[in-house]
Amino acid sequence: MRPGPHNALTDVPGLRVGHASLDGPGALTGTTVVLAPDGGAVAGADVRGAAPGTRETDLLHPGATVQRVHAVVLSGGSAYGLAAAGGVMARLEAAGIGFPVPGGVVPIVPGAVVFDLGRGGDFTARPDAATGAAAYDAASAGPVLQGVVGAGAGALAGGLKGGIGTASAVLDGGAVVAALVVANAAGSPVDPSTGELLGARAGLPGEFPRFEVGAAAAAEMRDARLAPTLGTATTLAVVATDVTLDKAGCGRLATMGHDGLARAVAPAHTATDGDAVFGLSTATRPAPDLPGLVALHTAAADVVSRAIAHAMLAAETATTPAGTWRSYRHIVES
Repeated sequence: MRPGPHNALTDVPGLRVGHASLDGPGALTGTTVVLAPDGGAVAGADVRGAAPGTRETDLLHPGATVQRVHAVVLSGGSAYGLAAAGGVMARLEAAGIGFPVPGGVVPIVPGAVVFDLGRGGDFTARPDAATGAAAYDAASAGPVLQGVVGAGAGALAGGLKGGIGTASAVLDGGAVVAALVVANAAGSPVDPSTGELLGARAGLPGEFPRFEVGAAAAAEMRDARLAPTLGTATTLAVVATDVTLDKAGCGRLATMGHDGLARAVAPAHTATDGDAVFGLSTATRPAPDLPGLVALHTAAADVVSRAIAHAMLAAETATTPAGTWRSYRHIVES
């Protein structure tokens, strides 16, 4: 197994990713969009967190009529941030992309949000439709910017600075599976006994640097863990493949993504998290046989774990009027 050329969600042909972060004093938040090919992508979802903020996930149930989605929006701003999807819808409608109905199209744009309200110092600074439109305009099929950007701008994970992360895997035969995450968890991504990033254990050879974590650094990361506060966390992920899957298969892909989340963050799916994973299939390769499906599911869990580790490594320390959140690298390298 090897990573794709970008080691990113955009290694799945046809997918594009864009970020938009809010500017100005008091702002530490943003939106990330995953754009499907023009014909859409088959999609499913699995919401495991107890405090979710989601949109259009009912459409992704196998029995629902709509078969394909045109984008997935991940956003900061808690429930207010769901408004970002409106800007993505407007851009898709202007491009003539959506579910055809008499008189036009209706873009299908599921989404989910993380809690980051007030982390920049201004509780009212949160993504809106304009932020979603800006993320759409920034979307590309190239390398994906990671760290303190887009929906990960205000993210925290286990009291450390979190952010956006991504990873991919190319399976035997050439099929691709990849993930993009927003690491914003109540649980910690760090092994408390060693200071190692839990997600890095799923890494491919040479993928992650090795750090000598001193006793003081390990103690600081243990002490950084957030006190439980209802609804103030959430890890989000999109797991995608070019293998043909139906909606139920995409839901199962999302479920396997949760396995990767639970290996990379401890604890996951708590009463304070709204953890949600979306599964996408661009359906450009044949449906897998049973061994191929098991290999796909195994890799789906691993790419989520790896993406969380990349998010933590790419994050940078942030200081705002609301506080200072040190990054993993800052702590272990200081």
